[in-house]
Amino acid sequence: MHFATFILKNLTRRPVRSALTVLGLAATVASVIALLGISHNIRRAVESSFERRRIDLVVTQAGKSTGLNSDFREYLVDQARQIPGVTEVAEAVVDLIDLTRDSGSTDQVMIQGWKADNFGFEDITVVAGRKLRPGDHGKAMLGSTLAGNLGKGVGDTVVFGRDNRFEVVGVFKSYVVFENGGAILPIEDARVLTAKRVTGFSIRVDTSAPDHDALVEQVREKVDALRDPEDPSVRLSAQTPESYVTSVSQIKLVRAIAWVVSVIAVLIGVISMLNTMVMSVLERTQEIGILRAVGWPRGRVVRMVLAESVGLGLAAAAVGTAAAVLGTYLLTLSPKVNGFIEPGIAPAVVAEGVGITALIGLLGGAYPAYRAARLLPTEAIRHD
Repeated sequence: MHFATFILKNLTRRPVRSALTVLGLAATVASVIALLGISHNIRRAVESSFERRRIDLVVTQAGKSTGLNSDFREYLVDQARQIPGVTEVAEAVVDLIDLTRDSGSTDQVMIQGWKADNFGFEDITVVAGRKLRPGDHGKAMLGSTLAGNLGKGVGDTVVFGRDNRFEVVGVFKSYVVFENGGAILPIEDARVLTAKRVTGFSIRVDTSAPDHDALVEQVREKVDALRDPEDPSVRLSAQTPESYVTSVSQIKLVRAIAWVVSVIAVLIGVISMLNTMVMSVLERTQEIGILRAVGWPRGRVVRMVLAESVGLGLAAAAVGTAAAVLGTYLLTLSPKVNGFIEPGIAPAVVAEGVGITALIGLLGGAYPAYRAARLLPTEAIRHD
């Protein structure tokens, strides 16, 4: 009998116990993979939005925990436009606002206040109606996800905040999940709703410069040095998209939670695996003693127990991954969250989950393997 076949036979000898161990571990693995997958998707969505829009610098107010808390005068935006090497600047007012449904219930949605010439319009697809035009007031474009959740279309009315009614003039589709779940308003209307002037702006730097990266750094330093004479306390923070995504507190929080859950899952998984494998070794004391008597070295016994433990872990990884993928898809069916997360799990996240379960298998099987390897052939005779 081949070694691998022998391992498989041992795992299927107690099918109920093996299945329960796999299912218990799969539940923890699924939660880890789902959380890691959601944080990865959020990060990737933000990164891709900057990449596709060819944004070189993202500017928000320095010292704020999040761009949503940023607020400064448009004077600084105009000053940034005058910096040598800057080709385009697009300012915005971004915030979370209550939206009142026809039923009277409220949801929080992300609104973006843009000017009609914002270069963000370049890569969204209008699926119904039109884009915002200069001079629009009380008009709104809804992301396709939000429009579907509300059952709204062109010509309908949506209510933001306290009875602020907006006519839907367009429905759009974006490759950024947050935009599909939100709305785009004229920037002046967004200022009234949020009581903010500008929360941030994006900069495109001249791509024809001989050393583009050096020019981006020069522009970044000059933006950081800008001051508003009417509000000298305000400081700006210009960051490359990569640095900005890394610094976003919400993304860092989700990632931290995911890894805290991962650590807890590892501890729970190791204890569960340890219990299963110790019981397995105790039940097979006579068998292991006979294997030692017929010439099995201690190293082969260790490999056998560890292989069984890792095998259970990998089976749990497969079940947990499937559950995590299904779970994220089911989550996106809820109007409460489908405008904030993307379904699916990236291969890199799956690899992390498999690595975690393999580690659980190794740690949970280490002591039982050591115990099994120390059994002497005489144990087979003394064991009842």
